[in-house]
Amino acid sequence: MSDHRDLSPDSVFSRLKASEIILIDVREPAEFANERIHGALLHPLSTFEVKAIPESDRRMVVFQCGSGKRSRKALDMFMAATGCEASHLEGGIGAWKAVGNPTVKINPSTGQVEDHGHY
Repeated sequence: MSDHRDLSPDSVFSRLKASEIILIDVREPAEFANERIHGALLHPLSTFEVKAIPESDRRMVVFQCGSGKRSRKALDMFMAATGCEASHLEGGIGAWKAVGNPTVKINPSTGQVEDHGHY
């Protein structure tokens, strides 16, 4: 079920580059440490607190997870608690990578952080 709160990876990417959104990653710390979208802030769903989400007059909050399930839950919790409009990345980081958008990840053989396509 898609609606106006479900943003495509391309839409999120262009809005991130334009500094129009605050991207909130609701995956767990180990997932975030392994691979993340550049600029995303970590707020795991397991310890999610709406009041900890940064407020901005000019940037919309967009939630993101691995596949879109947890981010949709966080979105619903956020909107119910705040009454503010927000969105989420439909398909999560999986969809993000599927269209070739860049990520920051740890190289398992070296342990080094690799920024693939910083914008």
